[in-house]
Amino acid sequence: MKILLAPLNWGLGHATRCIPLIRQFLAAGDEVVLAGDGDSIMLLRKTFPNLRVVDLPSLELRYTHNTHQRGFYLRAIPALIRFTLADHYYLRQLLAREHFDRVISDNRFGLFSREVHCTYITHQLYPILPKRLRIFQPIARALHAFIYKRYSEVWVPDYADSSHNLAGDLAHGGSFDKHAKYIGPLSRFSQCIAEETPKVCQANDHTYPVVAILSGLEPQRTHFEQALIAQLKDATDRTLIVRGKIGVPATVTHIGNITLVPHMSDEQLMHLMHEAHQIIARSGYSTIMDLAVLDLLDKAYFYPTPGQSEQEYLSILHKKG
Repeated sequence: MKILLAPLNWGLGHATRCIPLIRQFLAAGDEVVLAGDGDSIMLLRKTFPNLRVVDLPSLELRYTHNTHQRGFYLRAIPALIRFTLADHYYLRQLLAREHFDRVISDNRFGLFSREVHCTYITHQLYPILPKRLRIFQPIARALHAFIYKRYSEVWVPDYADSSHNLAGDLAHGGSFDKHAKYIGPLSRFSQCIAEETPKVCQANDHTYPVVAILSGLEPQRTHFEQALIAQLKDATDRTLIVRGKIGVPATVTHIGNITLVPHMSDEQLMHLMHEAHQIIARSGYSTIMDLAVLDLLDKAYFYPTPGQSEQEYLSILHKKG
């Protein structure tokens, strides 16, 4: 089977959760062609250097510097429409030149076609809008449903049990539950666990009591990094900050008691998180899946991206106590 797989370039989470799917397809003897843009496709190129890559249009969006993000949401609507139409056009052109047996889109709205079986991956069947925009939530949910109903099937990377799951109301409790296929959490660490990878540690075989994992769109990713450095550089405990930056030199930087690295292999990061006493991260859904699969949610302290209602909801859902 020939599969086109395309994650949304919105932080790294959509790409990382596609990694176990790609490994499964390759193990089954399928041909996988990657498609996308930005850091997401750069990460997948690095993880699967032998796979062909098709470039897709970019969603040019950045968060604002403020906390409510009203300006961001106003800009996002026309940008998402243009992005969806561009993706759909590119797919039509690609299918006219080349045969695929399946197209799998992780949250890219426009990659559907009647000519091929198309799968849409999302953990947000029922999006939650910020409080100031909550009046428009029924419209947002209807529009998202209009999109994913264009696909042959919808995969939800969560448990089907409405009382024991990771996404909460984002993926459960609505009319579409019975039509979605709940495939369980997807984590890039699944292979590390299955292979029982020996614990290999970078940075001179030291462990860190505090490990912080950064992700998400700019400029909020940088704001979070700067806030952590200001708060932790003089702390007694040693801290590792994984900056979540792909395609930059693998330079290790030291600021006070903090060690900063741009990125880290799954095996190294898994070991360091297991050894840490605290894990600091944004409450992105892929991060939550990773920590759940590693049984490390009890160590996690989540700080949602300001104004991103999905992360704000998930941080409350998985709050300790």
